[in-house]
Amino acid sequence: MTTTAFIGLGAMGFPMAAHLARQAQQQGGAALVWNRTSGKSEAHAAQYGTVAASLPEIAQADLLFTCLPTSAEVDEVMAQLTPHLKRGLIWVDCTSGHPDAARRQQAQLAERGVSFLDAPVSGGTGGAEAGTLTVMLGGPAGEVEAVRPHLAFAGKAVHVGDTGAGFAVKAINNVLLAVNLWAAGEGLAALARHDVNVSAALEVINASSGRSNASQNLIPQRVVTREFPCTFALGLLAKDCGIAVDVVNGVGGSTPLLAQTAALFRAAATAIGAGEDHTAALKLIEQMNAQEIK
Repeated sequence: MTTTAFIGLGAMGFPMAAHLARQAQQQGGAALVWNRTSGKSEAHAAQYGTVAASLPEIAQADLLFTCLPTSAEVDEVMAQLTPHLKRGLIWVDCTSGHPDAARRQQAQLAERGVSFLDAPVSGGTGGAEAGTLTVMLGGPAGEVEAVRPHLAFAGKAVHVGDTGAGFAVKAINNVLLAVNLWAAGEGLAALARHDVNVSAALEVINASSGRSNASQNLIPQRVVTREFPCTFALGLLAKDCGIAVDVVNGVGGSTPLLAQTAALFRAAATAIGAGEDHTAALKLIEQMNAQEIK
């Protein structure tokens, strides 16, 4: 019987922890949860039968999952947990973190006899709720395989390399999301100024070579409708784009398009609001063109 623990019950973490709880209940194990706002832990326990635990109790689990905004918050939690950590625990960090932080955190935890895997996820809140997230795992193969059966929230789990590789892949994936979103927004704003029906243009694009997830799903469902439901914050996407640039610089690469995209999304987060949905970045394009995409 395995005791799992989950820290970070945000929009993604709340349903992810629920899948772990269901698995634990089926297998006779236990599922602990902790959140900086204790009310969320108590609500999760009431809804899914998890245990709202203290940090010292969390530290005695067999598997610990974290899903926090940035690696800085993981560092804060790690500092509180370190005196209590059980030797042999495997820490699986589902944060969209920084590769450099992953390598440092792995080394620090190894001194305590604790393993660390970076395991960011993709698929949004819908994927978290459905249990179909894609997990990018970085770390030793043996530890990855030990954790794989416990990824109850995953539809796909891929071992992408050593420590830090998971965070690197997630950052590049998200900057590609940003590239596609921004490029589609620029094109559609120009078409709207040309008095083209945006929805009709999207119908053509989505049956042609210019299609992307941004054009097929994000823009029709969030931008054209003017709904912009906040499932992934603009500030977090801007952060991920910055990490992607760090990944490039760390290997001496040259990616001017990715660097420009990171700068644009940093500007959008400042001008539009870091707490807005990531698709609200296109509001900056609309301001630049004096034209709504609708």
